[in-house]
Amino acid sequence: MINKRLLIKNLLAHNDENSFYDKKRKIDISQKEGKAKFLKHVCALSNSNPKNNSYIVIGVEDEDNNIIGVDFFDDSKIQNLINAYLTNPPIVQYENIPFPHLPDNKVVGLVTIRPIDSLTSLRKNIWKYYGGSVFFRDGSMSMPKVFDIEVKDVNSKIVEAIENHAQNNIQHTLDAVFEFLNKRKDYNPQYKVFKEYFVLCWSGQKKIVDDTIFYSRVDIEMVNEQVRLFFSTLDEVAISFDNDGFKIIEYVNLGLQNTSKYYPLEETLIQFSNNANYTIETKLLFEPPQFDKKVLHHIYNANNAILEKLKKGLKLNKNEEIDLMNMPETYLICYLNSFHEAIDKLVEVKPFIKKYSADAYILYKESLRILRKVKYS
Repeated sequence: MINKRLLIKNLLAHNDENSFYDKKRKIDISQKEGKAKFLKHVCALSNSNPKNNSYIVIGVEDEDNNIIGVDFFDDSKIQNLINAYLTNPPIVQYENIPFPHLPDNKVVGLVTIRPIDSLTSLRKNIWKYYGGSVFFRDGSMSMPKVFDIEVKDVNSKIVEAIENHAQNNIQHTLDAVFEFLNKRKDYNPQYKVFKEYFVLCWSGQKKIVDDTIFYSRVDIEMVNEQVRLFFSTLDEVAISFDNDGFKIIEYVNLGLQNTSKYYPLEETLIQFSNNANYTIETKLLFEPPQFDKKVLHHIYNANNAILEKLKKGLKLNKNEEIDLMNMPETYLICYLNSFHEAIDKLVEVKPFIKKYSADAYILYKESLRILRKVKYS
């Protein structure tokens, strides 16, 4: 089993990006440009490595390999994006890797691109890239190439050596368990061994709402691989497990005018088998709440008026400042109730909310995360 933290360190030890790995300070697949560039790099790495895994490391400074981290990215639907835009799509996995020196809310993103030994190309136009385009790695660059290029297998032995040097051992596992228990000691940390091989650690603040047990500030890690499976300071989560699996049901709290309700968002089931393998399956449970259209029209128009004031640089009154805090959630609710333009307004208000306060921006990112899960399902 590969220790993903060691794998990242070994990849970075090569210093420069090359034909089997790339590094990024961050990615943004919420915008067409960021989505297109990410797809280009996946396409190029897949085509340049038909026999071995290739990787993208996210949250690293390009100049000096300084690990700065990125927000936890829990998009289990990233494969849907790959399948929608690429012909002969590779299997792509995005994992969140915690590092001891990073804050709780930061991780390093690790994208693993599995070899398929087939030519991958863009299925349709996106941003400035045309459907049918084929990309390959040219050193550290992802470049368009002709179809009949001959790809030589020059990386398999190098990648195999890097992966072998990142194999886990008992010391790494024990160190990771103790590190987790100490770091999360204020949130009731626990661990469980599955099938005498896998060690899962989790923590969270327990509370009971209407006879249902929820956990907040939840952190869940597969310490054998140094992979963070779930992290949120906002969500309410229901957790259950037996000897074969671990289930997470994620809830979101949505509502209008000081009335809110918990809605199940997504179920994640981690199933462990006796052959030292495990699977992670996710299922979207979310049914968008429906609200009175007259009330929504009033809120939507009020939000738009505040946005126009912000664009003109006008000062908000106290009530408008409160509405600004609620704006990401209310725009999201409007969009889920068929106000299709609300998604554009949600994108437009981003810089103003980010400038207004850190707390408001956290709420904004939470609304985008919910939207992303619903959209790609």
